Amino acid sequence: MNKFTKITASIGPNCEDCETLTQMILAGVNMCRLNFSHDTGDVQGKKIDMIREISSELNMPVAIMIDLQGPKHRIGNFETEQKYPLVIGQTFTFDSDPTPGNEKRVHLPDMDVLDSLNVGDRILLNDGKIEMQVNNIEPGKVDATVVRGTEIWSRRGFNLPDTEINTSVLTGKDRADLEYAITKKPDYVAISFVQKPEDVAEVRDFITQRSSAPIKIIAKIERQNAVERITDIAAAADGIMIARGDLAVEVPYAEVPAISRHIIRECRKMNKPVIVATQMLGSMVCSEFPTRAEITDVANTAYLRADSTMTSEETTIGINPVNVIKTMANILSHADADAIENPYDWSRVEHIPENDWSRSVASMAYLNRASAIVVFARDTIATTQIACRKPDIPVIAVCNDSMIANQLCLLRGVFPMFDTELFGMRDGFNAARQCHINMGKLVIVDEEKISLRTMD
Repeated sequence: MNKFTKITASIGPNCEDCETLTQMILAGVNMCRLNFSHDTGDVQGKKIDMIREISSELNMPVAIMIDLQGPKHRIGNFETEQKYPLVIGQTFTFDSDPTPGNEKRVHLPDMDVLDSLNVGDRILLNDGKIEMQVNNIEPGKVDATVVRGTEIWSRRGFNLPDTEINTSVLTGKDRADLEYAITKKPDYVAISFVQKPEDVAEVRDFITQRSSAPIKIIAKIERQNAVERITDIAAAADGIMIARGDLAVEVPYAEVPAISRHIIRECRKMNKPVIVATQMLGSMVCSEFPTRAEITDVANTAYLRADSTMTSEETTIGINPVNVIKTMANILSHADADAIENPYDWSRVEHIPENDWSRSVASMAYLNRASAIVVFARDTIATTQIACRKPDIPVIAVCNDSMIANQLCLLRGVFPMFDTELFGMRDGFNAARQCHINMGKLVIVDEEKISLRTMD
């Protein structure tokens, strides 16, 4: 219980064996991310089974989030594997012709994209290193002027920060992956390249038509139009991931910190957990030590009271995934103990009537100097609302459903316990002692009843 900010770890080739995963969970992993851009569903399914087995053996709830690839757009192939030169000011064409490209044109496989582009829209390729601007549109092709970039080659990914693409958020691959993943009952599903709240509704409908399990949806914010609609998207989703990689391509990179802070505040007001992702300890892919800037980035995420940091390549292909988690947990534990923003400064913190109940719980705990808040959680609602007030004491959630316990692993400061006997007895004191809290006052939340009790 030495860190409140949670860790979401991406699982890949260098950490998908049982021993390494066990060590990572013991070091501080609270949620495992399985990237369905890589590997087939059955391979990822075996990882889900292994994580569940480790969680059971350790008697530690661990959340599982599957991350769908989404409509990642790429240009077609060129006549050769060489790089083709670009000259600033020249015209380059994207068209529906599937033949290999040359120095003047290339195939753009997605007709939805061709049909969605407008004159003046920017096309950013190769993580923004190439920028073009549409200057002419004809049936089956668009002409663009080169603004930035010196060369182009096959299968470059591209971003369209000015364009809303009229396409489904679920590709054919996503549908097949999600159909399989639902059978394994993941705790969370992350959807990529969300543009609008209807994208979340589409995925939710897909899931509810196939399963009665309360699988939660995380919307990844990595597009300009998603930032502009963050309130509506957060309302539709069960949580948000700030995917700073693609986001920093779509919006001016200098704006990413301010956008991140804004999203974290919006999620806090709306009682939605938020994950901060991308390159948090990126240098540790090939180093045993983080940079000073990375240490500060991780700590600032805790200072902002986000719910979770996230690793990507650091754990999937990094030289020492366990060390990455130990390092991140160490940074977070120190930052959590040195909070900057005061959650009880009610003159500045959100005033929303729907949050009055959870604010009263946090206020009671703060004013009475309680050692912990104990919640008997039939679902995630009450615990989430309390956690989003960001109390600086632990919130112990006693659950009688393992999926509820797993899902609560994502929330800052929440320590879930799956214990049907303890839940039935409503023994808050015993729950606190199992979390090594042996004295002081407890605020106990049991459905609509709130009480203050003193431990012996």
